[in-house]
Amino acid sequence: MPTTSSSLDRIERLSRGSLTAKALREEVVAEVRRVIGFDGYVFMLTDPTTRVGCSPLADVPMLPWPQLPALIRARYLTRLNRWPELLEAKVASASLLAASGRQPSRSRMWEEIQRDLGVVDVAVAPLGDRHGCWGMLELWRTDRAFTPAEVAYLGSLTPYVVTGLRAALARTFVDTPEQFLPVGPAVVVLDPDLQVHAQTAGAAAALLQLNPPDEPMTPVPAAAYNVAAALVALEQGVPVGEPWARVHLGGSRWVTVKADRMGPAEQADSRDIAVSIEPSTPAERTDLFARVHGLSARETEVLALLGNGLSTHEVAARLVLSEHTVNDHVKSVLDKTGARTRQVLMSRALGAG
Repeated sequence: MPTTSSSLDRIERLSRGSLTAKALREEVVAEVRRVIGFDGYVFMLTDPTTRVGCSPLADVPMLPWPQLPALIRARYLTRLNRWPELLEAKVASASLLAASGRQPSRSRMWEEIQRDLGVVDVAVAPLGDRHGCWGMLELWRTDRAFTPAEVAYLGSLTPYVVTGLRAALARTFVDTPEQFLPVGPAVVVLDPDLQVHAQTAGAAAALLQLNPPDEPMTPVPAAAYNVAAALVALEQGVPVGEPWARVHLGGSRWVTVKADRMGPAEQADSRDIAVSIEPSTPAERTDLFARVHGLSARETEVLALLGNGLSTHEVAARLVLSEHTVNDHVKSVLDKTGARTRQVLMSRALGAG
């Protein structure tokens, strides 16, 4: 069995490489399995602003596919051992049994779903830094609890993984020779239990691009379920974040998935949920571009104003800065993003050809 230190060295090297976010997660999961072992896992990317899940990588063999919507709904309604609370409390990792005082029934997700699946313990590591929340890694065990040393190991790898994920997402904004067809707007309607109720004609194709299913099931990816569950959690007073998330579709394409209720407000949570999928706006792309590249708050402001078509003079006037200072900020942004010119910078940030 690999030692903890040698395993962390390997994960650090992986995170410094050029893997995609999916490939990096696969390698990290394989490495973690060699060190501590588990029976199932969910390794989910999240939108750094809303903390809502968008691109899951998972293998939970004990979970029947029809229970997936219920599992995701319960996850968002369970504060105990949930990634946003752990991140806010600056807890690198935690196990369900330890967090619940060995009373896992305090977790709604365990009580409603995991108990019947034979789950004994769940370890969670939130993945975030000062630029946002980038994901979470959740491990399931059916035979024994996670030890304090195992939980500590899980938490110790998160800084490397966060760095690797941000770098991988940053590379999606770099010019690519591959041409991908744009994705048009689409809407999926879910019932209050997150079961598919209806969808627009273009929704099936859009959803398949979001997360091609490997099983014979309705092609609604977890991104749609997650934003819908985030809406339910917000309504019930246990919010993760606003019910939307940005999802990478390949090349330089990003879409934004959002959830909202349909029908009259007086019917409250008995109304269906509409999940929309649309190309991310310039503002949504620019914000994400700034976060993945680690721009400062002022650099992000300058970038956003340039994206709105303002000149250096106009940016300086808007921010009450000298033009020299604005140019210094632009130079720093170019250095951090690896863009050679302002034109290349804006093309990558805005997605323009």
